[in-house]
Amino acid sequence: MTEFAPTILGRTGLKVGRLGVAASYGAPAPAFEAAFERGCNYFYLGSGRHRSGMRRAIGHICRKGHRDRLVVAVQTYARFGNFSAFTLKRSLRSMGIDYADIFILGWHNRPPSNRLMERALKLQGQGLFKYLGMSGHNRPLFPALTASEAFDLFHVRYNAAHRGAEKDVFAKMPAENRVGIVTYTATRWAHLLDPKKMPPGEKAPEASDCYRFVLSNPNVDVCMCGPKDMGQMQTALKTLELGPLTSHELQRMQRIGDHVHQHSKGFFG
Repeated sequence: MTEFAPTILGRTGLKVGRLGVAASYGAPAPAFEAAFERGCNYFYLGSGRHRSGMRRAIGHICRKGHRDRLVVAVQTYARFGNFSAFTLKRSLRSMGIDYADIFILGWHNRPPSNRLMERALKLQGQGLFKYLGMSGHNRPLFPALTASEAFDLFHVRYNAAHRGAEKDVFAKMPAENRVGIVTYTATRWAHLLDPKKMPPGEKAPEASDCYRFVLSNPNVDVCMCGPKDMGQMQTALKTLELGPLTSHELQRMQRIGDHVHQHSKGFFG
């Protein structure tokens, strides 16, 4: 079985491991360092709590001389240019680094304001980050924004229960000068792991099954995972060696996803 080998993140040219790691759930620094040693170099810091473990891991990795192998993504939910600059600079200071590889404008369901974009591009011109990304839940907005070429990648929700991105985003992205795609909520907030939410007679998947489902789609560059401890990180890392789902496994995950979506309504359906 073929492993999930590193890939190039769209038009950024950055070489990334297929499994990204998020700071928000409290995993300790050794867990993130173990992921880095397995080739997981896409490190995402949102605005949530419990980020100290990733900050320490980034410091350790950089002190070992590996900053050039890291892809650090910082997200802000700020809607004003000055505050977005403040949050980016604060995040960089907390990690002890001079720049982020990616700056993400978070949770935009309509085009970001001109002032916010102007400020972001000014920060980029100052060398505080290299590539600009955006996240949101209005799927048709992503293809519409590719024409401006301001964004180098998008963070998109995608999992076995929420597959709308397949037709609303992936199928409509231009093939040339391709924008990078990073996905999140692969386990649908753990609903896809809950035995109580399964179809009758169906065993609940493991987290690695959910990540494999996402990464089996060729349009996805990076699938985010959010471990809270070393055990969850090790479970996630199994994804890399197991590789893509077989057709039978893929059908199983779709069947489970359809059932969860129908019977377990939650955030954004």
